[in-house]
Amino acid sequence: MSRTGGTPRAATAKEPVAVVGIGQTRHVAARRDVSMAGLVREAAHRALRDAELAWQDIDAVVIGKAPDFFEGVMMPELYLADALGAVGKPLLRVHTAGSVGGSTALVAADLVAARVHRTVLTLAFEKQSESNAMWGLSLPVPFQQPLLAGAGGFFAPHVRAYIRRTGAPATIGSLVAYKDRRNALKNPYAHLHEHDITLEKVQASPMLWDPVRYSETCPSSDGACAMVLTDRAGARRAPRPAAWVHGGAMRSEPTLFAGKDFVSPQAGKDCAAAVYRQAGITDPRREIDAVEMYVPFSWYEPMWLENLGFAAPGEGWKLTESGATELDGDLPVNPSGGVLSANPIGASGMIRFAEAALQVRGEAGERQVPGARRALGHAYGGGSQFFSMWVVGGEPPTG
Repeated sequence: MSRTGGTPRAATAKEPVAVVGIGQTRHVAARRDVSMAGLVREAAHRALRDAELAWQDIDAVVIGKAPDFFEGVMMPELYLADALGAVGKPLLRVHTAGSVGGSTALVAADLVAARVHRTVLTLAFEKQSESNAMWGLSLPVPFQQPLLAGAGGFFAPHVRAYIRRTGAPATIGSLVAYKDRRNALKNPYAHLHEHDITLEKVQASPMLWDPVRYSETCPSSDGACAMVLTDRAGARRAPRPAAWVHGGAMRSEPTLFAGKDFVSPQAGKDCAAAVYRQAGITDPRREIDAVEMYVPFSWYEPMWLENLGFAAPGEGWKLTESGATELDGDLPVNPSGGVLSANPIGASGMIRFAEAALQVRGEAGERQVPGARRALGHAYGGGSQFFSMWVVGGEPPTG
């Protein structure tokens, strides 16, 4: 190892990380035609085909999913090694609740950046049809008060707090849902394709968890997403332009603590600040061209716009209302249709990361943001406590 002033050269700079392969399954309510192994292998095959690589070209596999009790199969990564070509290779499992898809991609990226492995397959999935996530998240007494059902029951009070804090009009949630469901019509992988969607239909849908309506919440989906990450040399051999990781970070905080702000968690702010710092971004509103944001309930778009620094406190809903976050706006949010249109929980964060990469590769099809150079992928999980994000660009990082 060469040394300069006594410092190992490899310690002075990270290896640039490139996304050269992306694969998704079609996300649906129930994939009864495949097992878990079949589901993950389908996404992995598509990512390898996109990168024009074979199983033997992969040095390690990093897999993630939501809690095992969602399907009742404990430590499924052990039996999925065969399906993912990981026999005899390092295989790591990641779990950070709903943000796990993003965290899984970041662990894989770090392995390449640290030069532990040159080419890594990363994959996340969920097969919700084999269980019931809503009731799985409704813990019995004495672990939780019997006051809510599912994630929506947990997050609805935080949405109400946002509305009270900002004075946002009651129509904002329906505007987000209407936008994302229309965007989903341009995404062949999205679960929900509601061709007859109208704003009036969203606003007339039943109230599930006040103020969250049925059409303002995410579906329950089966699906998987995979990416192939590699180093600079691997990117040079890739058959098409790569998406380059300009910055990535994870942050977490406890579910409950004195002074916790459920509307705009500190961990989310810290995570965004770390990613922007790595990417050299000082004005995310102007320097990021597309955002794939984890929005399982429509009101979280304006909430996260503020948390991530795209809008000042209390101003996120105005950005949504202005149309800026539409596909043809100046800050498109969730061109893919987002989590509101497909939610295989364990994979939802990775889908955000992968869709951001597709944007800067110019390969997002009908949902492409013209001229997208930099895009943000965002995921959160637990009780608004786990966050993972990355910024990707069409050119290698300069730092």
